[in-house]
Order: sequence, then structure tokens, then C-alpha cells
Amino acid sequence: MAHAQFAPAVREQLAAAAVESKIRKDLTWQEIADTTGLSVAFVTAAVLGQHPLPEAAAKAVATLLELDEDAAMWLQTIPTRGSIPGSVPTDPTIYRFHEMLQVYGTTLKALVHEQFGDGIISAINFKLDVKKVADPDGGERAVITLDGKYLPTRPF
Repeated sequence: MAHAQFAPAVREQLAAAAVESKIRKDLTWQEIADTTGLSVAFVTAAVLGQHPLPEAAAKAVATLLELDEDAAMWLQTIPTRGSIPGSVPTDPTIYRFHEMLQVYGTTLKALVHEQFGDGIISAINFKLDVKKVADPDGGERAVITLDGKYLPTRPF
């Protein structure tokens, strides 16, 4: 049976404990995800409190991170989503994503609506990928793919 949380505090505490264990054990997010058979983006988001994990994945993560049975249980609950407080983010990496949406949000909206019509891009039926590629001008570039299902608005 699926259970939902009503407040984020438990998952926030669990995320802090999981990240501490990840650091102490010198693990990567990919190594944690590898124990589950799920994508690194999904598992990272789940451990950070944004998704529930299936039972087997939750138990595998809890075992790897040496978390207790309660942690495995909480990793399976449907969280209260949202990891950024209401104000403008201050973390530089998160702020840059905020900035990208401030600059390109209306452009993305206009292009999505022009190509698809009135609707949204799902963050539930969604895939995320982050890749590091060489920049022809030197250095490196981040290629971030946000792949969400389009859901049209339906009159009622």
C-alpha cells in the first residue's frame, strides 16, 4: 500500500543522514543507483526526498548506506515534494537553474505551446540526464536533458 507524507521534515532528516553516509563511505550517486536498477537521476532525487523508491530499491539503498529499517520504510513513502524554499535560491548551482528559467522560461512556454498546444510537460512521467561533454573552445559543457511527457489541457 502506498503511503503519503504530510510534511517534509522526516524526509529532510533522512536525506541528511543518507548524504552523510554517502560521504563517509565515499560513494557516488551512480554507485548508489547501481544497487537499485533505476536511473541515477531518479535515485538521487528519491534519496534527497523528492520521490518514493520501490521496496526493493529502498531496502538496497538503506543497506548500502547502513540506514535502519525505518529509513527503508520512509524511502518508500510518497514525499511532500519541493526542495527549494519560496525565495530565490542562494546556492549558486540552483540559482543558475533559476536564472535559466527566469531568462528562458517564457521562451520555453511559447515554444511548447506553439508546437504542442495548451498543456504542460509532466515532471511525473519524466526522464532527466546530465552529461559532461568537451567544449570545442576548450573546457567542458553540461548537457542537461529534460524529457517529460506532454499533457494537454482538456476542456470540461
